[in-house]
Amino acid sequence: MKDVELVTALSEQMDMPPNEVVNILSTLYLLMGDAISNGGTVTVSGVGQFEAKKKAERISANPTNGKRYLIPPKLTPVFKPAPFWKTILKKLDEK
Repeated sequence: MKDVELVTALSEQMDMPPNEVVNILSTLYLLMGDAISNGGTVTVSGVGQFEAKKKAERISANPTNGKRYLIPPKLTPVFKPAPFWKTILKKLDEK
């Protein structure tokens, strides 16, 4: 589902104009981003948990010339799906 489809579906379900739905989603994303960037986690019931994990500093090599590079530590976003999604995916995988 693309963002336009999501906005349209939410607009129809909530009986709201699409521009209001876009504003709500934009605010939600900003709030989630602020919480995650400040070291917190965001848990959406029935969906999952969003958080930032720190990747350690590491050494990588360029396969072409063999030169080694130091990659600095960085924060990466992590999503842990709710158990509900895991069971759905497991059922789909069994088919």
